[in-house]
Amino acid sequence: MTMEADNWRLPGGGIHHIAVQTHDLEGAVRLYRDVLGMRIVKEGGTPERRITLLDTGDGSHVELISPTGAAPSAATSPAHNPLLHVALTTTDLRRAVERVRSAGYEITVEPKEVQPGPSRTTIAFFKGPSGELVEFIQTD
Repeated sequence: MTMEADNWRLPGGGIHHIAVQTHDLEGAVRLYRDVLGMRIVKEGGTPERRITLLDTGDGSHVELISPTGAAPSAATSPAHNPLLHVALTTTDLRRAVERVRSAGYEITVEPKEVQPGPSRTTIAFFKGPSGELVEFIQTD
């Protein structure tokens, strides 16, 4: 699905990245790189706060960040987490769900159709290694 840019207040606007603070950076990299197929484009930060930037496949990115101190995870304080979930598009949602399930991640919402507009949309959710919710969305 191709959409035309129409943000006249922010020319060239779009999402560059979504940052996910994770208590297990290596585990998060395994999910986003090895299971979901994202490519690492940059690694850095400091010894206290490491950062890995991954391309989702369309030029937007997920930035994985190790926390400083005892930052709470999304699983332990969802009410204080302003990021509800990260939604990733796919053309084969059921296959993506089975890949995640076989890698040992908890599916919190099985694939289901929703009607947010004129096109058919299927969604599913799973929990990442730090309790972050990840949504798959397929629009036909």
